[in-house]
Amino acid sequence: MKYNEIKSIIKDFEASSLTILELEADNVKLKLSKNKEQLIEAKQKSEVEEVTQTTTSEKVISPTTSSLPSATIKSPLVGTFYESSTPQGKAFVKPGDQVKKGQVVCIVEAMKIMNEITSPIDGKIEKVLFKNGDVVGFDDVIFSLVQ
Repeated sequence: MKYNEIKSIIKDFEASSLTILELEADNVKLKLSKNKEQLIEAKQKSEVEEVTQTTTSEKVISPTTSSLPSATIKSPLVGTFYESSTPQGKAFVKPGDQVKKGQVVCIVEAMKIMNEITSPIDGKIEKVLFKNGDVVGFDDVIFSLVQ
């Protein structure tokens, strides 16, 4: 990615209504945010990940399998997360709900297009990791499931 391309992306981001943008291309990783708190959280998260990686290389950690979700539902694109089809509508799913493979679990809006996100497997929603209206990135885990 060339400098002028990065400059153009930043200019377009500043003019858009997006609050967060994460982009990876070739050997460049670009994170932009209009919210200083989110940048601080992202920095702290990456510092924690670095510490965790260092710690795990020194110690062997054996997590219990019952505490880990057996599956996740990830966002296939960058956009705005919506838990229902209308602003006052009932959420598609909530923690504790059983879902079937192919069932709509949320909507991710990208460029004014509403994309229905479906469950890849049968399971039980363990946790919803985003709030209504949050910006999700490509491959962000939206839901954790237990099979």
